[in-house]
This record gives sequence, C-alpha cells and structure tokens, in this order.
Amino acid sequence: MPALIVCMLPLTAMAQEGVRITDGHARGANPKSGAAYMVIRNDGDRACTLSGVETDAAARAELHTSREENGLMRMVRTGPVPIPPGASHELAPGRDHVMLMGLKTPLRDGAELALTLDLGACGRLDVTVPVVNTRLPARGD
Repeated sequence: MPALIVCMLPLTAMAQEGVRITDGHARGANPKSGAAYMVIRNDGDRACTLSGVETDAAARAELHTSREENGLMRMVRTGPVPIPPGASHELAPGRDHVMLMGLKTPLRDGAELALTLDLGACGRLDVTVPVVNTRLPARGD
C-alpha cells in the first residue's frame, strides 16, 4: 500500500522555458499498449506546441484523441497541440493522451515510465511518470 500512495503523489516537472507538468501517470491497456496522461502548463511568455513524445519503453508513442463516431468512441492520431502562454492542456483518459504502442515490457503498477516531450519553441522536456493501473478518481471527485 505505501508504494501505491507514493505513485499517486502529483508529479511536477519544470522545463527551462516555464512549462510545468503535473498529475502525470501511465496505465497499461494490454501487454503491448498503454497510455500516458498529464497536465501541461505553460507559465512562460512564448507559445509552446506539444508536437511529439518519445520513449524507449515502446516502439511508438503518438498523440491521440478520443472521438465519438457513429455512436462509438474511437482513438485517432492527432496533430500538434498548441499551448499558449498562461494556458494548460490536459492529457486525460477519454480525451487527448499519449498512446504507447509496441511496449517492450508491460506497464506494471509501481514501475516508472520515462518520456521526452517535444514542446517546439519551448524545447524538449524529460518526464518520468508512475504507472498506476488502478483507475484514479476523476478530477474534482
């Protein structure tokens, strides 16, 4: 139980350009795929664009979003995500997220996942998020 509590502590990372990452975590969907979630806050004075994500843990890491099509929810690859100065963008289940495909090992509770965010003009940011496969309460609950 103490390990789970540590994993649920908010993650905070800060880029040199004033980008702050909070509430980061990853979750496995099956042994070969998973997703990563976080809130990206731009406290800097220049516009940032989340244009890509890299990880050594998977063959591919892509920006995806969930959309309803003909009454069914589908995940589709999305383009770059602009984050203006003073704004935040949330990567969350059922919305925008980092899709991890071709995992080299399954995402197990208590593990950590290292990611590198490409934030365009704001640079690259290395982030490590805990793996939490139990469903976390929705924000505001």
